[in-house]
Amino acid sequence: MVTTHNLGFPRIGAKRELKFALESYWKGESSLDALKSLGGQLRQRHWINQAALDLAPVGDFAYYDQMLDMSFTLGNLPERVRGFHGDPLDNCFRVARGRSAHAADHSECCGGGVAAGEMTKWFDTNYHYIVPEFTADTAFKLDATRLLEQLAEARAQNVKAKPVIIGPVTYLALGKAKDDSDRLALLPRLVPVYRELLDALAAQGVEWVQIDEPILVTELDADWQHAFRTAYHDLKSAKVKLLLATYFGQLLENQHLAANLPVAGLHLDAINGRDDVLNVLNMLPAHKVLSLGVINGRNIWKTDLDAVLDWIAPLAERLGERLWIAPSCSLLHVPVDLAGEKSLDVQVRSWLAFALQKLDELQVLAGALRNGRDSVKDALQANRNAIEARRRSSRVNDPAVQAAVAAISGALGKRRSAYGQRAPRQAALLKLPAFPTTTIGSFPQTAEIRHARGEFKAGRLDAAGYRTAMHAEIARSVKEQEVLDLDVLVHGEAERNDMVEYFGEQLEGYAFSQSGWVQSYGSRCVKPPILFGDISRPKAMTVEWIRYAQSLTQRPMKGMLTGPVTILNWSFVRDDQPRSASCLQLALAIRQEVLDLEKAGVRIIQIDEAALREGLPLRKSQWKHYLDWAVESFRITANGVADETQIHTHMCYSEFNDIIASIADMDADVITIETSRSDMELLAAFDDFKYPNEIGPGVYDIHSPNIPSQEHIVQLMRKAAERVPAERLWVNPDCGLKTRQWAEVIPALANMVAAAKVLRQA
Repeated sequence: MVTTHNLGFPRIGAKRELKFALESYWKGESSLDALKSLGGQLRQRHWINQAALDLAPVGDFAYYDQMLDMSFTLGNLPERVRGFHGDPLDNCFRVARGRSAHAADHSECCGGGVAAGEMTKWFDTNYHYIVPEFTADTAFKLDATRLLEQLAEARAQNVKAKPVIIGPVTYLALGKAKDDSDRLALLPRLVPVYRELLDALAAQGVEWVQIDEPILVTELDADWQHAFRTAYHDLKSAKVKLLLATYFGQLLENQHLAANLPVAGLHLDAINGRDDVLNVLNMLPAHKVLSLGVINGRNIWKTDLDAVLDWIAPLAERLGERLWIAPSCSLLHVPVDLAGEKSLDVQVRSWLAFALQKLDELQVLAGALRNGRDSVKDALQANRNAIEARRRSSRVNDPAVQAAVAAISGALGKRRSAYGQRAPRQAALLKLPAFPTTTIGSFPQTAEIRHARGEFKAGRLDAAGYRTAMHAEIARSVKEQEVLDLDVLVHGEAERNDMVEYFGEQLEGYAFSQSGWVQSYGSRCVKPPILFGDISRPKAMTVEWIRYAQSLTQRPMKGMLTGPVTILNWSFVRDDQPRSASCLQLALAIRQEVLDLEKAGVRIIQIDEAALREGLPLRKSQWKHYLDWAVESFRITANGVADETQIHTHMCYSEFNDIIASIADMDADVITIETSRSDMELLAAFDDFKYPNEIGPGVYDIHSPNIPSQEHIVQLMRKAAERVPAERLWVNPDCGLKTRQWAEVIPALANMVAAAKVLRQA
């Protein structure tokens, strides 16, 4: 009998309950008890949603981030937050955000606000995690309270519990040494704490523990491969059965390593790593469970159940009870429930499956394997009808768009002149001072903005009234920037609900959910648009808003766009053609917008590619192909303008050192990047690579409520000037300011402008 299980469930709630509870608590509007109560309610509800599974995950729920939770479980706290006298959850928030909800209560005993932990992307997803910090002196000490409490809750609810933890090798691999120490040197200190954790779970009667080691789908050198053998040899005496879970990619050369580690079971991502399955099966010892992730946990299209059954039915006959099936990875990366999507395009909706529907698909597969296909023939027929309808839909393929992509030539992606010739022409036109100041694009999304948008969408405010409301917010942003004395202004993006969804709503080939929210980090959720067909731009999308903002000031106003690679990577993309083909379609559409902005007199245009690195394949050997088409797509978008038009791009929360040459190939006149949380460490890329164009290293961590001082910003910029010539440096925040409050933004930007003036005097 095949076993069904799940690797993880979305924790935010179908209506983003966790988001709103977190933000209410952080603002001091609700209590910690209320937040914890809401967390308990969500866990209870989510276990009910998974009741049909043979094993359900426990410990996958986090108030902020599962990697941060693992750091607390292992007692690996940054020195700056040790000795905190408040609730451990408040200390968790201090690491994640730089302060707890009650910073003033701990200003004397615990130092109040602290530097927030560094945050980066979880493999190639749009989820962010807080990076574990290590030094040569790092010690580990078990605190299993959180996991044991959630296990007790699950047991009280009669959940067939499978605790979920991050594995020791992945935990070390994804962390960062804050000195020159070797992370692997910490393994002998770390593994005993894991063994202690597993023994504590065994003492509670746990049979299976899911231990996630997704780092196995990356290229590992001999030392890291040896670390796996060492760690799991030491853990094999644990009194629980370990299901070692890999996901997001292929094992390839790590197949033998993964198949022969001393664990009771191995989970493979059979969506991204299907080619691994037969090889691993042939290597797998006869006593081990093989779990196959046959439902896509990263995308929202219905599974072709007939196709899955055709290839796993023979495996089920061969493996018998040793076959488990599951989604490919945690369902954290998809929305909770399709049932509430009453306004979604009916035809597109019939092609989709969110988290709950994916679990339903899993049960259909299990029913067919256990009792034959006739036992679930109605469900299979309904699935078959939806799959075929999508294949035959005339809305998916547009011959005119496909012809435009086929006509792309190399000349389309080239600027008229090299940067060395463009730069003086831009300088003469813009007349900016040294260390010019700007922001990344968005300003706070106030209650007034959200109210006007809600009224407009509900039909209670007409288009003219909505335009008036947005004009008022744009005027406010422009006025505040002029008072602050910023050099290059933005319109504030009041009209934009999201930097990707806003554009998708105006492009052909996209559909939109009402409640398709996915967690990005902490309380930050995104609602990815659904790219289902060929892309085209019916009309201009931003020109009128930017033109209005420019009419309010004599200072340069940036046109703000999202680039094709980021729109692609932050969408739920179609799976019936290569991603590169969809990206080129987006490039042609956004190129039209760039040219229309230039015609409207906009002389600085920022094309954000925040997700460029996020789309990198997990294996370096596959990077070149991706970077070739991603960089080409950006250049097609950006490079039709005159030399005098200055092109900016922005990238956030990425390590750039290993792709800096490709970033230079994008040939943007100015690139702005996140560097404040890493204390300018990201600029190490420029030690050996002489980046030819201008750079704005972020100096204001907009994901923390902490306000940077003028002195701190000056210090950061002086560090930057050690690696990048001062005459090519800009001063700007790390990212957009939509998630912050005006009360935080104004003093932070005032300090930023003051710091720039100090730098100019020097």
